[in-house]
Amino acid sequence: METGTPRAGEAAGRITAGLEISQWKYLSTGTADPRMHAILSVTVDGTGGAGRPDGPVLAQVLAVDCSSSMTWPVEKLHAAQQAAVAAIRKLPDGTPFAVVRGNEHAAMAYPDTPRMVRASARTRARAERAVHGLVAGGGTCIGAWLDLGRRLLTEQDAPIGHVLLLTDGKNQHDEEMPLAQVLEECAGRFVCDAWGIGDGWDGQELLRITRRLHGSASSVREEGDLPAEYEQLVNRLLTKTVPELALSVTAMPGAAVRYLKQVFPTEAELTAEEGTGRFVTRAWGDETRRYQLCLSADPSGRPHREDLQLAVVTLDVPGGEVRLPPPQPCLVHWTDNPALSQHTDAQVDHFERHQRLGEAVAAATDAHRRGQRELAEHQLGRAAQLAHEMGADEQLARLSRLVRVDDAREGRVTLRPDVAAVDFEHLITASSRSTYGPASGTGGADAAGAEPGGGVTVPCPACSSSAPVGARFCPSCGHRFEERR
Repeated sequence: METGTPRAGEAAGRITAGLEISQWKYLSTGTADPRMHAILSVTVDGTGGAGRPDGPVLAQVLAVDCSSSMTWPVEKLHAAQQAAVAAIRKLPDGTPFAVVRGNEHAAMAYPDTPRMVRASARTRARAERAVHGLVAGGGTCIGAWLDLGRRLLTEQDAPIGHVLLLTDGKNQHDEEMPLAQVLEECAGRFVCDAWGIGDGWDGQELLRITRRLHGSASSVREEGDLPAEYEQLVNRLLTKTVPELALSVTAMPGAAVRYLKQVFPTEAELTAEEGTGRFVTRAWGDETRRYQLCLSADPSGRPHREDLQLAVVTLDVPGGEVRLPPPQPCLVHWTDNPALSQHTDAQVDHFERHQRLGEAVAAATDAHRRGQRELAEHQLGRAAQLAHEMGADEQLARLSRLVRVDDAREGRVTLRPDVAAVDFEHLITASSRSTYGPASGTGGADAAGAEPGGGVTVPCPACSSSAPVGARFCPSCGHRFEERR
């Protein structure tokens, strides 16, 4: 089901939004807790030609880890300073910005009082001098850094607030300002991208931050690569001209929204505004993001063997500067035919596999920390198997830095003897970036006869893994299917 795409002849320079819903609409009437899953693809286009707003769009806070671990090797602090300077130089005149020095507390590096200043040749030069004068010492309390960033951004009227956070260590002084509490206070206030450098940071901790604050977690293996990465990130930020886009899900009687979460390009938590089904997303340029919607449904008293509207999805953008698609339905078709209800939409299946891959990588990391190499190897084997099933060659290449992949289809791998703890952290951040799945299905009556690679899957009778309808053998275990009816 593809809807909401811009029509030919749109006026040049007009920003448009599109909405596509991919689902397999058939649910079994005999399921104890029936749930409908769908992938919502939201696209924004035309931001580059729409012209810039009168005032600044972005307000930028740079949070630099200055704990004592940043002192060694000396290249680490130097790279952090060079990266911050590279980001500052990219800020257009008039952009509010500040630099925060982080250890077990948070302090202003520039300006020297808790406020933000407008970028200009003079303020950028002063900020550079302040950054080059940073001295490392003390512990790590990331919650304090984010809290100061929140207070600084609260005073700004720029529609997009952003914190760029860099750390080389774990959140050792969480008791000073608990991160969980700070994340709740910061959620919806700004976007945060977090970077790991060195060999002591915690990838799962960075993901915890960025998933709640709708950013991305990244890392560099070589300190010297960081300045260029910061430049690219700021360049991308400056293309964002749509501060806020909301998805509203209105469930019909007998249905309820279980969750809506972002699954592409990175995973992010979404929380509905209180008492509504409205989920706010932030900082859009020309891009596509995908979301997994889960609805609970009750077949009691509902007609069978016909399409019913389970929910309606709409987009809205405050200010009315974006051409929006019409509302789109999420359907359900109650059936007692297992040949229909056992299928799964290929997009849903793809992103659920990616989630399981991330869980396997996290479990492998935990096992390696505990010294359980065999268990870590087993979990990485499961990750390799999932990557193979998805056709995710890039993920397999990342895994091959930690293991020798003997048989990806079977999940047989051998942990490399020289693997280091930080290699797992790099894998965690890299695995948080999902790939775009296969072609989506509409759940129409003809989809059951789709060719391999179409939008619908069916469980393999030998291993229960999902395989495309029409496939001659299972891509996971090699089981040969009987001739299709």
